[in-house]
Amino acid sequence: QVQVVESGGGLVQAGGSLRLSCVVRGTIFSINSMGWYRQAPGHQRELVAGITRSGDTNYADSVKGRFTISRDNTKNTVYLQMNILKPEDTAVYYCSASYNNLGYWGKGTLVTVSS
Repeated sequence: QVQVVESGGGLVQAGGSLRLSCVVRGTIFSINSMGWYRQAPGHQRELVAGITRSGDTNYADSVKGRFTISRDNTKNTVYLQMNILKPEDTAVYYCSASYNNLGYWGKGTLVTVSS
């Protein structure tokens, strides 16, 4: 059984930083792509950042230059360093992992940025 567990959300003032972590638990040999998505109230879920197993990354235009995604394959963990946070970054952030041609999702962690 594969479990995806996010942590690190919280309340922060605009201009501040947060670091999200996501660990994939279970009997896993090699996770392919991993990524962070977010969903704000009244909006669809959107891709924030993705990273392949080899480390290639992609970002939504709205977070380029402010957010950095990274991963530790030895720990089946992916991180999202979020800097210069803005109120419009407020959302539930979800971690996703692709393994054995299946996609797995966490339950999400709430990030709230106050102005």
